[in-house]
Amino acid sequence: MTINVRKFSIPEIFFGSNSLKYAGLCARRLGAEKIFFVSDPGLEKTGWVDKIFETLEDEKLNWVYYSNVVTNPRDYQVQEGAELYKAEGCDVVMALGGGSPMDAAKGVALVVSNGGTVHDYEGANRIQRPLPPMIFLPSTAGSGSDVSQFMIINDMSRHVKMSIISRTLVPNISIIDPNILVTKSRSLIIAAAIDALTHAIEAYVSRIASPFTEIQSLKAIELIISNLPEALADKSPKALENLSIAGTAAGMAFSNASLGLDHALAHSLGGVLDVMHGLIHPVLLPHVMRYNLPACTGKIADIGKIVLGKTLRTDETTALAGIEKLEEYCQSLRVATRLREIVPDRSQLARICQMAVYDSCLLTNPRSATWEEMLEICEEAW
Repeated sequence: MTINVRKFSIPEIFFGSNSLKYAGLCARRLGAEKIFFVSDPGLEKTGWVDKIFETLEDEKLNWVYYSNVVTNPRDYQVQEGAELYKAEGCDVVMALGGGSPMDAAKGVALVVSNGGTVHDYEGANRIQRPLPPMIFLPSTAGSGSDVSQFMIINDMSRHVKMSIISRTLVPNISIIDPNILVTKSRSLIIAAAIDALTHAIEAYVSRIASPFTEIQSLKAIELIISNLPEALADKSPKALENLSIAGTAAGMAFSNASLGLDHALAHSLGGVLDVMHGLIHPVLLPHVMRYNLPACTGKIADIGKIVLGKTLRTDETTALAGIEKLEEYCQSLRVATRLREIVPDRSQLARICQMAVYDSCLLTNPRSATWEEMLEICEEAW
């Protein structure tokens, strides 16, 4: 008899307006004496970094601040951070930011506890020892790094975004304060929301999706489709809160069901071209969904029902109309929707697809794909 066992890993979550004030208290509860705190210059300018410093001071905690992190965090930044962590005798990792500071912080926690370099752990389930306690405070509603088993780090010598996946990468605590989104630019809100939407869609059709991930995926899709326009129009607090809920739900889903072909290509594109991750998805997602359609028509129809707000005559017609509507939705956001707007040289596509074949996300895509088939998808998106 086959036993179908599911697991669902998430951190302890604090969610709500002004929840950042609990950062110091949570660190104290985890036994912190000296915190390794990671963020970036953008969040310094908006004042959020100082607010975290205040909560740490309230708890009489010491900290070391590391901010040498850029979009698509580099392997050498992880190594530099790990050396600082060890030199300062830190014991808890805290990160405030989008996916880049949080993934860099995971990399530091990994290297200081397991040794070697971050490259040694590329792939799935290669981490042997537990990491120091981690508290993450997401500043966007999209990456999901604060709740996920994933870490993405740029290998600068190979020009590859390494996917590292392990249960040990799930933070102990995630503190999600939707108020942070008020200070985000229009482009960052869009990039985060579309990244979360893609997380939700790919997790829903994943080969290892379960009832626990599917419900999170569908709710995330519904909330993003209905709330992103309002959030962009006037930064409505309720709409921003709903985007935060959606980003968290999508993070829970993909952390436990993994991703697919879109993210495999996006990681490869990001490694070669160093473009903002979230803005790749409006280009790729509809084409990947059409490619996957024969393998999961019913599931893509479920997504179509949400996007369209109705069901058409058959699953296939609902699915195809939903994909078309999703394309129109992305176009209405005034972001790039053709690959030629992102990739300056068409001749790079073959190399990008050849690299994407080795991405762990491809393993859970509902339909297998060779690099030649991925190149066809990219040519359609061109």
